[in-house]
Order: sequence, then structure tokens, then C-alpha cells
Amino acid sequence: MPRRHWIVGAVVLVLALAIGGFLWRRHDGSTSFAWAVEHAPGGTQRLSWTDWAAVRAHEHADLSARSSAADVRRFLGRAYGDDLSSQSALVTSAPVLQERFGFSPATADWELFSQSYQGAVVMLHLPSSGDLDEVASDLTQLGYTEPSDDNGVWQGGEDLVARISPGLTPELSYVALDRADSLVLTSDSASFLGVATDAVTGHGARVTGLDSVVDDAGEPLASAVYTGDYACGALAMAHAGASDQAEARRLVSAAGEVNPYSAFAMSAQPDGTVQVSFQFDSSDTARTNADSRATLARGPAPGQGGTFGDRFRVESVTARGSLVTMTLAPRPNASVLSDLSTGPLLFATC
Repeated sequence: MPRRHWIVGAVVLVLALAIGGFLWRRHDGSTSFAWAVEHAPGGTQRLSWTDWAAVRAHEHADLSARSSAADVRRFLGRAYGDDLSSQSALVTSAPVLQERFGFSPATADWELFSQSYQGAVVMLHLPSSGDLDEVASDLTQLGYTEPSDDNGVWQGGEDLVARISPGLTPELSYVALDRADSLVLTSDSASFLGVATDAVTGHGARVTGLDSVVDDAGEPLASAVYTGDYACGALAMAHAGASDQAEARRLVSAAGEVNPYSAFAMSAQPDGTVQVSFQFDSSDTARTNADSRATLARGPAPGQGGTFGDRFRVESVTARGSLVTMTLAPRPNASVLSDLSTGPLLFATC
């Protein structure tokens, strides 16, 4: 499907202008989103979240392990139209997963895709640990080599994945099953999958510095979470043309002071809004940026075309402590989340 260049980019121009369900709760009271992020590997810089159970409910999709691949495609088509599937690493693989792997977006509770310079890993939560027995059986039939340790890595590799289906992502090359937390973890690197498994079980380093924006997001249907360093490079207006860069600099100068942030989250909320959260270094900086970013969010969108108002209505911009929260109401047929990582975006102070 062609990628739609609507606002995500735009949003983050603003956001970055400066520089960046179904509730599954643990016994500690944390949401599934917060728990998943807290258990991502140390060094993670970008996380992509999809609450598949909540998305299925949103789309009124009555799916099960017995649903057909065609049923899954139809569901994902509706989710795409509502901008709720763009954060998943498994969309193109979903029909094959449904038919042959014992799990897919039709049956998983949620998915978190974590990326760092060291590697990437997909973490999926299934409804019960008993589901992992079926997954293990399917992996054996598909040709994966079972580990001697229950918590070890099922060895597959890109060649095996390609033989199973050319439509599968390389992220399914290696698999680990965590029965204690009913998780399936997959990666294109066996060694990094071991690192990710250690993080989940508490035997390895976990990501830090994202708690504030993740907690602020609540229980999103889908979300993109970036560290400040990653956002500074990935969402740079330097990708835009010279005239757009000049226009962006003028807009920032007119809006007031803007500053870098240490963490960023953009989240599709159950009520249809998109919430953007920024973590700054102080309450004074947050208040300053709430004002300047509110101004930018209501103006032109250089590098994207038109204005931000063409894509969304700004419902509120608030500063609480060192956190700034923007609530955006997308216009009809506008997509705010799916183009977050593409297009020219402005980070003038990185």
C-alpha cells in the first residue's frame, strides 16, 4: 500500500521543530505498554507498539486461530485505513504467521518492536502460556532447530525463512519462547535475541529514560517511542529542500525558543486522538516549549506541504513538570502516526 504523506511528518515538524485495548496488566499495576517497554533491551532507541487486542476490538474483528489468511488480510486492511497497523513489524508476514506459525496479529495480545544499533527484536504477548506449546510444535514442523534449554533460541536463519515463504520478514529468522510471561520473541540475529531474552527475564540490561512519555501515553492502540538522541537524527529537517529548511528556520524563530528533549512518544489513543509527549530537562524548559510548539502546530508545514491545520486540530498543549503533552485531533482521512519516520522533519536545535 502506498505510504500516505499526511501529518505524522507534520506533527513532528512541530514536535520536533525543536530538534524530540484491551488492557493487560501485571500484578504491579503497570499497563501492558509500560511493562513491554520496561523489558526492552538496554540501548534501545526506537520502539513501535501495537495493541492487537485493542485494534481488533476497534475494527470489530472476530478473529481466532482458525481464521483464514484472507480474514486476517481484511482485518489488517481496515486497521491500515485507520492508521493503527503502521507500527507493526509483522503486517506483511501476518497471513503466513496465521496459517503456519501458531500466532499472528489475529491472536496476539500485543506487539513491541524494539530497535537499537546492536539489533532489533519483536516481542509478542499471547493470551496464555499454553499457546506457546502450539507455537513450539509449529516451529518444529517448519524446520527450526529446537534449543536444548527451554529459554534458548530456536535456530532458523534467513534461508529457512525464505523457504517457508518469500513474504516473511527476516525478523522471524530466530525465535525464543518465554513461558513465564507468555511471550514470543523473534529477531534476525540469534545473538541479539539472546540479549533481548536476558532483558525480559531480568538477567540483562533494560532500556531506561522513557518512563515519563510512556506513562503519559496511557493505553494507546499504537505508539512510536524515541529517545531524544535517535529522534534528533531520524527526524531531521536536513532531509528537506533548501527552501523548506529556510522556511522552517523562520517559523521557529518567530514561534520563540525551542529546545531538545530527552524522550518522545506519539500515540494513537482509543478516543481517536493522537497524543504527543515530550520529556524536557526542566519545568521551565517544558513551559517555554509548550508555548512555542503550540504556535508551530497551528502554522505552515514546510517539507510536508500546506499547513498543520490541514492535517489535525490542536485540542490542547500542556506542561506538567518537565513533560509537555500535545493532544491532536486528526482531520477526516488524515493519518498522523504512520509517516512518523519518513519525510523531511525539522530539528533546528539538535
